[in-house]
Amino acid sequence: MGLWTERVVPHLTDRALAGGEVTTLREAACEGLAGRVLEIGFGSGANLPCYPPEVVSVDAVEPSDVGWRMSAGRRAAARVPVHRTGLDGQRLDAGDAAYDAVLSTFTLCTIPDPSLALAEVRRVLRPGGSFHFLEHGLAPDAKVAAWQRRLDPVQRTVCGGCHLSRDVPALVAAAGLVVEDLEESYLPGPAVSRPWTHAFVGRAVAP
Repeated sequence: MGLWTERVVPHLTDRALAGGEVTTLREAACEGLAGRVLEIGFGSGANLPCYPPEVVSVDAVEPSDVGWRMSAGRRAAARVPVHRTGLDGQRLDAGDAAYDAVLSTFTLCTIPDPSLALAEVRRVLRPGGSFHFLEHGLAPDAKVAAWQRRLDPVQRTVCGGCHLSRDVPALVAAAGLVVEDLEESYLPGPAVSRPWTHAFVGRAVAP
């Protein structure tokens, strides 16, 4: 990764995704997590305060050393033990059916091959285990979606490989996970921000 992606983007992401509205969505995504949890794209640990008491341990996949260092304070204050396990969501360092739940927030937009990552999510989930996600992506409005596709090349360059136009629920379903709960909406803000602010909050189950 280049210096911009490695050293600057983690700080920009942490600030951009720290508002009250985003925290409410994080809480919704974390609702129902229990047992042994894998979080892909752990970042600065912003989800840790949202974990319910039923979670007993968290394994974290985080490629950025800067992001991992930024999470130190939250990890130290966390009720559950957090262990960094692997750097790549496309190749998870875990056995089959190893986790009760997997969490992904604002991560599938930047993984180079989200289909491969979601296939790995299904592999490491036990049967009946749940995949919880909070992601941004393809808007339902044709005009907004067209702008997302136009802006994608710039977004990928400036924001560490982030894509605006990925259809996250379709990718989750294509991986063989059964989407049971899904809400989508624009975050508050002016209409001009909508290519960046269309969010999905959902839960899918491994068959």
